[in-house]
Amino acid sequence: MLGIDNMNSYYDADLKRSRLTNLRRTAASGNLELVLGDVADAAEVTRCVDDFEPQSIIHLAAQAGVRYSLIAPETYISSNVVGFFNILEAARRHSVEHLVYASSSSVYGKQRRTPFAESDCVEAPVSLYAATKKSNELMAYSYSHLFGIPTTGLRFFTVYGPWGRPDMAYYSFTKAILAGQEIQLFNHGQQQRDFTYIDDVVAAVEKIVAMPPLADGRNDSPPYRILNIGNHNPVALNDFVTILEGAIGKKAHVRLVDAQPGDVPETYADIRLARDLIGFTPRWDLAAGLERFVEWYLSYEHSNRP
Repeated sequence: MLGIDNMNSYYDADLKRSRLTNLRRTAASGNLELVLGDVADAAEVTRCVDDFEPQSIIHLAAQAGVRYSLIAPETYISSNVVGFFNILEAARRHSVEHLVYASSSSVYGKQRRTPFAESDCVEAPVSLYAATKKSNELMAYSYSHLFGIPTTGLRFFTVYGPWGRPDMAYYSFTKAILAGQEIQLFNHGQQQRDFTYIDDVVAAVEKIVAMPPLADGRNDSPPYRILNIGNHNPVALNDFVTILEGAIGKKAHVRLVDAQPGDVPETYADIRLARDLIGFTPRWDLAAGLERFVEWYLSYEHSNRP
């Protein structure tokens, strides 16, 4: 197995290095090679794929974050659009058996009908991040149609858990609550998110990569699919904070503020397609997942504190 990461400075590189150290330690039979590289670098992607000759590609690299796309939009085009194009070209040259890539629940925008289904219209992204993820789905469709590359796009819903991103609410709130600092709840805490624990996500990806979509000649459909991967259980941020307080054992200092540009009021995954295809049933509820995250956070901070 070959992994590529550019180790950029979007968040703490020490966390990334620790994550990779842990990954090397736990990889089955040590069968893992990690390359420092950028998917936006076509030559680097070409070299890695030509040398490794993968049967399948799991493409999770992207510039994440809705709010950061208002500050540094060019990084989203470079990583999420140019980078994905480079992956598609590599998959085409090597006729890979399956390309699985990360899309996002953000593509649903301010969809009013819930739960969000893969067949819903997603033509109104409210952030550049969402627009780049929608563009990935369109690009994948064209490559599946033109070159017969089996592609599966996974619309992830607010993935959380150990080793996660420090810019996400569950991580930054935990840090602030433990330090006695104030946290801000946008949209006065009324936003709802379908929080999905990382172990459920990994289990889904492992099953999906072994099941490439097939072309349907009768309906002139390419080997292309989109799947929601979520918990099917939206939780309001006010309730989320209450659950997090219970996991930490400490009350939060909360300030309610208005919604931010690019935020959506709710995400809620219809997971029937994933359930029918791979038997996807989330095992982790939010209370158990946050308890596991807090345990990891305390252990990681203790082991890395000067």
